[in-house]
Amino acid sequence: MLVIEPERGFAERVVARWARVPSPVGDLYVCWTEVGVCSVAAGRFTKSETEFVADVSERIGRPVVPGRIPAEVAEQAATGRASQLRFDLSGLTPFESDVLETTRRIPLGEVRPYAWVAAEIGRPRAVRAVGSALGRNPVPFLIPCHRVTRSDGTIGNYGLGPAMKEELLRVEQVNLDEVLELARKGVHYLGNTTTKVVCFPSCSGIRHVDPAQRRGFGSVSDAFDEGFRPCGRCRPGLARTA
Repeated sequence: MLVIEPERGFAERVVARWARVPSPVGDLYVCWTEVGVCSVAAGRFTKSETEFVADVSERIGRPVVPGRIPAEVAEQAATGRASQLRFDLSGLTPFESDVLETTRRIPLGEVRPYAWVAAEIGRPRAVRAVGSALGRNPVPFLIPCHRVTRSDGTIGNYGLGPAMKEELLRVEQVNLDEVLELARKGVHYLGNTTTKVVCFPSCSGIRHVDPAQRRGFGSVSDAFDEGFRPCGRCRPGLARTA
């Protein structure tokens, strides 16, 4: 109990709030502070609401109480388009924050390799560390760590399992079957022979190009050697080592 009347907004600075939010893959438990969204869990994989609240409260050091979720959070959770949301990533290391801030910029319907994220943050040799940071992502779904895959084209690990990762990517209409089939053939990049631009196979810049105008490459260096330049959207030059 307080001995004096608290100033306006005091409660928002000392407690966090949570709510259930519908999404394309079932209900999400979403927790937020005055800074932004701080924790997300999939209801179907969480033992109980009580345990979710207890785990989040212990991690962020605040009481967690039910609340009315901001409309923009509910809307973006339902669509997967969360690029405009604010997040409370306090408690993470600068490296982890950099990884998540980069990952949240991967467009809906596309994927990028772990090596791309590592190079984007200026740590090209830290591919494994990137995977570890994504595995500790406190706000999955909204910061889309499921859109980061292995450099060999396969889906890779995910905190909620590879089946859930595949489900999310298919809901977001990633051309997953094509990406996997190309990877089996050793093709990890596609070039447009008309524009001489090379992309990741999931990039919207290449997906609708006539197959007759595509050229597959096993490495981005091979594409550069043949005079192709990197796509400005998906930036495959950042994954030269892939």
